[in-house]
Amino acid sequence: MIKEFKHRNEWALILGGSSGLGLATAKKLAKHGLNICIVHRNSRMQQEAILREFEIIKKEGVEFKSFNSDAFKPEKRNEIIDTLKLSLGKENKIKSLVHSVAKGNLKPMVSDENNELKHDDFALTIQAMGISLYDWFKSIFDADLFASDARVISFTSEGNTKAWQNYAAVSAAKVTLEAITRNIALEFAAHGIKANCIQAGVTDTASLRMIPGNEQIINHTLKRNPYKRLTTPEDVANAVYLLTKDEASWITGTIIPVDGGEHLR
Repeated sequence: MIKEFKHRNEWALILGGSSGLGLATAKKLAKHGLNICIVHRNSRMQQEAILREFEIIKKEGVEFKSFNSDAFKPEKRNEIIDTLKLSLGKENKIKSLVHSVAKGNLKPMVSDENNELKHDDFALTIQAMGISLYDWFKSIFDADLFASDARVISFTSEGNTKAWQNYAAVSAAKVTLEAITRNIALEFAAHGIKANCIQAGVTDTASLRMIPGNEQIINHTLKRNPYKRLTTPEDVANAVYLLTKDEASWITGTIIPVDGGEHLR
């Protein structure tokens, strides 16, 4: 295993890194020597399992920090940034910011029950899954914590262009996420920052299991995907690693499908 990031005093800050794509990404980047900081929000009942996963990361011999905090509250974000600025010092920098948070509403636009999608549902979802990328990015930038060749990576889905039942709020959030990513790539290029979205294929995560009708989505994907399998968190983590490497320094402002060709059909 080549640990190209070892001894470079560089970190990956992963928002939502205690499960799914974020956790797989943390493990992958740690294997290659990148120090890891995870911001997550989990209950006490989940802590034991999560801490076991964090121990796996630590065994890679990298520095590790975690914050069990609400990433969407400005005061909590500021506290974390202040703590990192103090602990990292002037020599350590954030090489990669990975946005892997999932908080939103999966409600229908029309329903016989009292659970229809409303304005506040859109606002909460777009803020959490879209605008929060910019909130965190700008806070880190203003704190001068980014490396000279930093990468900003977030996760979108095919729901960015396709209408899925009950997915309207999340779809709007993903489109927002992509627009913010493009503008970060454009407006911060002079600062050496590259920003890209990974459009992951259907992946069996806790987030997918929350979508009504997820069983049908999985079955349809198994037939549709050229390789007849779902995307795994590790598939996506591998792509994050590739985008973090020095050789990917000329890739920015893109939406990259990581789905085994699923989007072709």
